[in-house]
Amino acid sequence: MKYRLTQMVKSAGCAAKIFPNILSEALKDVKWKTNENVLVGFDGKDDAGVYKISENLATIHTTDFFTPVVDDPYVFGQIAVTNALSDIYAMGGTPINALNIVAFPQTEDLNILKEILSGGSDKINESGAVIIGGHSVDIPTILYGMAVTGISELKNIKSNNNAKPGDKLILTKRLGTGMLNNLIKFDNLSEESSEYKELIKSMTRLNKNAAEIMVKYNANACTDITGFALAGHSMQMAKASQVEMKFFINELPILDGVDEAISKKLWTRGDKSNRDYTAKNIEFNGNIDETKLHIIYDPQTAGGLLISIPKENAVDCLNEIKDNGDEFAKIIGEVTEKNSNGKIIFEF
Repeated sequence: MKYRLTQMVKSAGCAAKIFPNILSEALKDVKWKTNENVLVGFDGKDDAGVYKISENLATIHTTDFFTPVVDDPYVFGQIAVTNALSDIYAMGGTPINALNIVAFPQTEDLNILKEILSGGSDKINESGAVIIGGHSVDIPTILYGMAVTGISELKNIKSNNNAKPGDKLILTKRLGTGMLNNLIKFDNLSEESSEYKELIKSMTRLNKNAAEIMVKYNANACTDITGFALAGHSMQMAKASQVEMKFFINELPILDGVDEAISKKLWTRGDKSNRDYTAKNIEFNGNIDETKLHIIYDPQTAGGLLISIPKENAVDCLNEIKDNGDEFAKIIGEVTEKNSNGKIIFEF
């Protein structure tokens, strides 16, 4: 049976996140207890929490779930889990177990839920982790994702607060998933088209190999590019590291079909919220192409890693990442200098 999951929800994937300014307002007055074993918590707006369990080891914890970005339930399950695992990989960790998080209207066809869970299970199996339980609720909106636990040696943890002047910035996947997901939802992008197939290939590709390689080449910092877009996540890294970053907008790898989505004005609601979130930290140099601005503010679902790595290791790291499946990975910028405000410059 042909399903249209994207027609059953208001907004899709990471574009459905609570706007960052609203989330910050909600969190600011909450008193979070901590202790000496919490190595990464709320302060740096990092990808996952890190908790020390021995002199050499730490566990890494994240949770991520969202509404359908595609119509196929099995593929949606794969994408949701790829996205949830990404936070563990961004920290340099290895996922070890996971819990399903499910919201589903139980009056709907249960085959949809079975397919979603099967897609998620297959993707977890690919990662080498195991599913050990979960929780479900009966509500009108479909949501799926996971709470994931990973592990890492302390020396291999890659937070977002250690980017250094002189580093090169590698992006491992192409941008534009938010707008292409809107093309699916509102314009019925054909599942037989090359644009659709490449989009799905990107959103279901684990960041596993890229993470292992960036650890091997001693990356200084990392984050994954998801709901707050390239602009927002790079700003968080720059502010946490107290550095300035420069991106070359013509070097950005972009998914096929994004130009069509832009021409049809199919950018997501996150486009505006990400502009507002980053407005005080971003500058533009050169002749601004307004269409390309939509790309840097586009919320990504199961996006790539943004890796800050010493210049001398960058090319070898990039080549090995490309050789191991992330063929569109590119060096897209550099860390230029110390800057306590975390300024981001996009050059046209």
